[in-house]
Amino acid sequence: MLRKTTILTLLAATVAIAGCGNNSNSNAGGAGAESSAPASSQPASSAPTSSETPAQASGQISFYTSQPEEDVTKLIAAFNKTYPDVKVETFRSGTEEVIAKLQAENQAGGVQADVLLLADAVTFEGLKRQDLLQGYKSPEREHIPAELADPDGMYTGTKVMATVIAVNTDKVTTLPTSWKALAAAESKDAAIMPSPLYSGAAAYNVGVFTRTEGFGWDYLKSLKDNGMTVIKGNGAVLKAVAGGEKAYGMIVDYLVPREKANGSPVDLIYPEEGVPLITEPIAILKNTDNETAAQAFVDFVLSEEGQKLAAEIGYTPIREGVTPPAGLKGISEFKILSGDLATLTDEREADKKQFTELFGN
Repeated sequence: MLRKTTILTLLAATVAIAGCGNNSNSNAGGAGAESSAPASSQPASSAPTSSETPAQASGQISFYTSQPEEDVTKLIAAFNKTYPDVKVETFRSGTEEVIAKLQAENQAGGVQADVLLLADAVTFEGLKRQDLLQGYKSPEREHIPAELADPDGMYTGTKVMATVIAVNTDKVTTLPTSWKALAAAESKDAAIMPSPLYSGAAAYNVGVFTRTEGFGWDYLKSLKDNGMTVIKGNGAVLKAVAGGEKAYGMIVDYLVPREKANGSPVDLIYPEEGVPLITEPIAILKNTDNETAAQAFVDFVLSEEGQKLAAEIGYTPIREGVTPPAGLKGISEFKILSGDLATLTDEREADKKQFTELFGN
C-alpha cells in the first residue's frame, strides 16, 4: 500500500517515549488520550455508505485494536470466510499504547491504520476532534441502540462491557454488593485494579467514578488508603484474582466467566450502585487506503453474524436481538454509571495525572 512506508525517526522516538515503563499483557484493555485540536465540523449527512458491493472488497487493511490476541484471531478468521480477498494486518496493545502509536504516526506524516477498535467512546471523541476519523454510517447501525453510536457516524459501539467486581471464591465467602466493599476492612491489601495509564476501561472508570455522587476522588483515595494495588491491565487483574494473589478485582466483566469456565475459583458482581460501561467502538481512519474493505470490516463486526461471534467469544453483544453469553448480564439488566462525554474527553489527561499523583506511577 502506498502509505505503508518506512516511519520516520520521529515516530520511533515518540512511540519509545510514550511506551516507556510499560510491559506487555495480551488480555489488557485500554483507552486513549484526549486532544486539544479543534473539533471536526463534519456533519452527520456527510457520513457515507459503501458505494461498492461486499464482493468487491479486496486488498489489505491495517487493524489497530486493544482486543485480546485470541479474540482478534477469531474475528479475522470469521471475516475472511465472508471476505477471503481482504488481508487484515493487526497491531494490538492496551488502548493507551495503541493511541500513542497512532499519534506518533500522525506526527510523522501519516497514520498507518485503516480501522480502529478500542475501549471507549472518549478515546474516539478525542480522535474525532483531531479530524482523524472518516464518517461511515454502516447499514448495520439500524440494529444498534442510537445512544451507543456517534450521531455523526464517526464511530459505532461494537459490544457492551461493564466494569464489575471479581472475587476469588476460595477467599471470599460472602459476595459483596457494593463498590464500597473495596474500601472496607475485609478487603484491606486484598484488591487490585487496572491502570488508567494503560487501560481505556480504567481511564473511563476514573472519569466516571470521580464525577459520580457518593464516589468522587474521595472514593479513589479510600481505595489507595485500603491498600489497592494498581497493575497494568485487566488481564493482569484477572490473573491475580484467579490465582489467589488477590481476593478482589475491579475488572471488565467478560473476562470473569471465561476464567470461571476454565475451572478457576472466580465470580463476578454487578454492584448495586451501578457499573461504568464501555462499548469498544469501531471507526475508519480518515486517510484509509482501502475504504471499501474498511467499510466491509465495520459492517461485518456490526452484523448479526459478527455479533453472534462476539457472543460466542464471550462478550455481551451490542446488537439488538442477540443474546448475551452465559454468566453476563444484558444492558437492560444493570444500572449504568456514566458521565458527560464532552467533559470526560476534556478532562481525561488531567484525570490520569491526578490518579498518578494519588497512586504513583
